[in-house]
Amino acid sequence: MGPALYVTHLTPPVRAVLMTVKSIDLDVKLKQLNVEKNEHKSPEFLKLNPQHTVPTLVDDDGFVLWDSHAIMAYLVSKYAKDDSLYPRDIKRRALVNQRLHFENGVAFPEMLKILYPILYEGKKVITQDDKIAAEEIYSFLEAFLEGKLWMAGDSVTIADYSLITTISALNVLVKIDRFVYPNLITWVKNLEQLPVYEENRKWLDSYTNYVKLLLR
Repeated sequence: MGPALYVTHLTPPVRAVLMTVKSIDLDVKLKQLNVEKNEHKSPEFLKLNPQHTVPTLVDDDGFVLWDSHAIMAYLVSKYAKDDSLYPRDIKRRALVNQRLHFENGVAFPEMLKILYPILYEGKKVITQDDKIAAEEIYSFLEAFLEGKLWMAGDSVTIADYSLITTISALNVLVKIDRFVYPNLITWVKNLEQLPVYEENRKWLDSYTNYVKLLLR
């Protein structure tokens, strides 16, 4: 039967999980939720996930899990052929976890602070405060990447998948300066060359067009 994944494709967390799913060549049944119609708040879905967030995973044994970071770690731990995306080595895994927490606690919330007024409050301009907030995120990531190609070491991990979906969305709002953040630009380009990046690209395009339309 295989796992089922409840999704809405415009969100970075969903795209990060889809990149992970593709990386480990896992057959997952996608169940699209229309959040504009409040399908994520239906009684049936609330029984699965009281927080009514996407993505939400229902494994083939009935195990239910939400939060993209938890889902990616779980899927790799259970289904991947090796541990490269989420290393078992305690120090390497700790570094991946730190980057995941940075995405979840710093980068993603800051991106939403800029985006939500555009989506829901009719905001039409990117302010100087928005630019300062985005630049701080970029500067942290530039430092994380000093001396390495990937966010958590010498190979790609779920930390890269989680961060690239958020950073590519943030880049639509505040462009990454290639002269100020060369490490970050190289990292983005490296990820764009991976086959799994298509899971981000095809939905990022829709998001980009939508945001540009709202900012007119």
